[in-house]
Amino acid sequence: MNFQGIFAGMATFALIGILHPVVVWAERVFSKRCWWVFLVAGLWATLASVFMENVLFSCILAVLGFSLFWCIKEVIEQEERAKRSAQTKTASSQEQTALL
Repeated sequence: MNFQGIFAGMATFALIGILHPVVVWAERVFSKRCWWVFLVAGLWATLASVFMENVLFSCILAVLGFSLFWCIKEVIEQEERAKRSAQTKTASSQEQTALL
């Protein structure tokens, strides 16, 4: 029985789950200017996957690399989501103040 596919799937699921809060935190602390960090890390992980002899670890590194590339898109979109959220909160607090 070969469980490498199961382990690769579990690692993919875990990486996506871990990287989502990282994107939110990075955008909040550094704004979208931190996109290049995800690019460099993604390039490193993808390149490292090519030189890894173990197929499972190579697969996991490749998934990490491409997940980090996806984080670039997400950190840019997160800034827009944060702006919309702030505008909604401001509008809600203004409405509550007007009611008082």
